[in-house]
Amino acid sequence: MEHTILKLEQIRKSFGGTPVLNGIDLEVEQGEFITLLGSSGCGKTTTLRIIAGLESPDEGRVLLEGKDMTGTEPNERDVNTVFQNYALFPHMNVEANIGYGLKIRKRPKGEIREEVRKMLSLVQLSGYEKRMPSELSGGQRQRVAIARALINRPKLLLLDEPLGALDLQLRRQMQQELKRLQKKLGITFIYITHDQEEALNMSDRIAVMADGRFQQIGTPSQVYDAPKTAYVARFVGSANIVCGTVKSVEGDLVTFQNGDGTGVFHSRGFSFSPGQPVTLAVRGEQALLEQGNREGGLLATVKEKSFSGGMLRIAVEFSEGVEFICSRHGIDSALAPGDKVRVSWEAQNACPVDLEGIS
Repeated sequence: MEHTILKLEQIRKSFGGTPVLNGIDLEVEQGEFITLLGSSGCGKTTTLRIIAGLESPDEGRVLLEGKDMTGTEPNERDVNTVFQNYALFPHMNVEANIGYGLKIRKRPKGEIREEVRKMLSLVQLSGYEKRMPSELSGGQRQRVAIARALINRPKLLLLDEPLGALDLQLRRQMQQELKRLQKKLGITFIYITHDQEEALNMSDRIAVMADGRFQQIGTPSQVYDAPKTAYVARFVGSANIVCGTVKSVEGDLVTFQNGDGTGVFHSRGFSFSPGQPVTLAVRGEQALLEQGNREGGLLATVKEKSFSGGMLRIAVEFSEGVEFICSRHGIDSALAPGDKVRVSWEAQNACPVDLEGIS
């Protein structure tokens, strides 16, 4: 049965008079893999440090399994942290590094050896007991750091951009390994990253942060397909943002207009009325570009074309200089810079955002 293992209540934190966290709330369930996603300076590392007890909030409470731990020391919390720089002891071999936490707890040597053996098997490093950290690759050092954090079976494992120092191929491999470990052990993971792909691949839920606040908390599908704000839409999946005014409403189908033409979107349960300003998020892969004198759509000019990762990227520009990116599979298109096109999309593929206060 699921239960809340961590609860943050109205956490506020400032450094030198500059607010870093602005009253954040978060509930994390037992066994969940939740990612704090945001750019540098958004407050995600400070949040993690407050959970670990390495920083104290100016206001608010940290509750672990319902117990207020706000003022307790880090070693009094059943929480471990894995850092990007691994923080292994360079003078200790792998076995000593992994078993260090149990040694501090004065567990019998035989028990420590057996637990280390289990951890090495879990992270697929059996036989590496006597290696020194300097004899390991980056990925192997990261596995040792994770094993050292897991050997005490913490209720929460905090991971502070642990894969940031690895190359792309190894990082993707370690993403799969971390998710496998988390599901096998059932330990709650709170992971921080600025990499949206990493967050989408690994998480049960994602908390998107900006300016010391959570912009949206939801499943990867919710955050990607139904962003609540323009910031979330841009940061997770690089959506295009289009602004206009509601022209007409017919059931769930809303037509909007701006200086470049008209378009449609689905109301998604919100109420809209003619004359109301609206902001939409549209993914580049869901947009259509057409030439000719057809009605509807937004008139734009092709600006440039480029090819990357199996996708053709076509940048178009609206009359006020606003750029809109379309992407599609393939390596070329008959369109050329300077061509006039109509930009359109299916109603269900445009998501209204920034709807605070709209019922």
